[in-house]
Amino acid sequence: MIHDSSASPLIFGGDAQSPRAALPVLPPLALYIHIPWCVRKCPYCDFNSHTASPVLPEEEYVDALLADLDQDLHAVYGRELSSIFFGGGTPSLFSAEALGRLLKGVEQRIPFASDIEITLEANPGTFEQEKFVAYRALGINRLSIGIQSFQEEKLKALGRIHNGDEAVRAAGMARQAGFDNFNLDLMHGLPDQSLDDALNDLRQAIALKPTHLSWYQLTLEPNTVFWNQPPTLPEDDTLWDIQEAGQALLAEHGYAQYEVSAYAQPGRPARHNLNYWSFGDFIGIGAGAHGKLSHPDGRIVRTWKTRLPKDYLNPDKSFKAGEKALTNEELPFDFLMNALRLTEGVESRLYPERTGLSLESLAEGRRVAEQSGLLQVEPSRLAATERGQLFLNDLLQTFLS
Repeated sequence: MIHDSSASPLIFGGDAQSPRAALPVLPPLALYIHIPWCVRKCPYCDFNSHTASPVLPEEEYVDALLADLDQDLHAVYGRELSSIFFGGGTPSLFSAEALGRLLKGVEQRIPFASDIEITLEANPGTFEQEKFVAYRALGINRLSIGIQSFQEEKLKALGRIHNGDEAVRAAGMARQAGFDNFNLDLMHGLPDQSLDDALNDLRQAIALKPTHLSWYQLTLEPNTVFWNQPPTLPEDDTLWDIQEAGQALLAEHGYAQYEVSAYAQPGRPARHNLNYWSFGDFIGIGAGAHGKLSHPDGRIVRTWKTRLPKDYLNPDKSFKAGEKALTNEELPFDFLMNALRLTEGVESRLYPERTGLSLESLAEGRRVAEQSGLLQVEPSRLAATERGQLFLNDLLQTFLS
């Protein structure tokens, strides 16, 4: 959807002194679908996930998801979906029949791009070959498999329900079912993990030839079991050695780092996540889902949905828990918090295109960040230096003053 920028009116954000231009081009549109149930809650997990009952309310939840989507349709009329991501929780707990009805309902409401990417998160403990084949037949064309580790003692410490052999078999089953594009989630910095432990996990993952690897350090998050009962984690020197050696190993095998914790074979970055990090738009449906939508008049609105599944399924309660239009003061940080996670950053022109603000509004922050060696001195791009990637919070702070 393109609008004539030469005739664009000015609108105002939170402060009446700073005009913001209407958006000449709306960004790509994605859909995030949250399925909040897991077989068991992991002790490190701070996502909105809940232990599943023996029988999942699949039919009721799909009905709710489609009704939730209906309430957002007015904001995306005339646009198409470039990607869909089923996150959780463990979306692969849902049957192919339920996901098929959901996808059909979504496509009836919003047209799919001809090359749409549709990703499903899954855990090895929920895998069945027949289910994978059925998912692929629905048009789901990418999997993200939550491995975390291949080592029994590490999996036990993380509260995972699968074992190392199941993790290896899961990747093989995905490929046999026709998935030629899949991600493996792998953690490092695990309880009592040595450098050799971490690299052995990484070598095993690489041997399975995924097109994409999410390789990230375990962190202790509030409101988790690990936060209240912290395990013994590796020393900082060991963590640094793991990071350096692991990145070298990934590069040696053709996995290019394109985001803080994302590595991909050539042409295989996650399009859904790239859209998120480059300040694209996404509808969020499901319990606790978040969304971000741009409007032609320049408004950029973040939304969040009712968090608890029982409330989300309650017809007397609203799907939407809240929304916030980003002000002119908030937009620079909000944009850069995502864009600077990308190792190559983004083209500078993307900032005015997707915020309605001029590049001049970043001038002082850029000057300070460049002088500090945190931001590349490159007018056509907004990109962190290697040092800036390591100290991303410090880099972002320069744009808050």
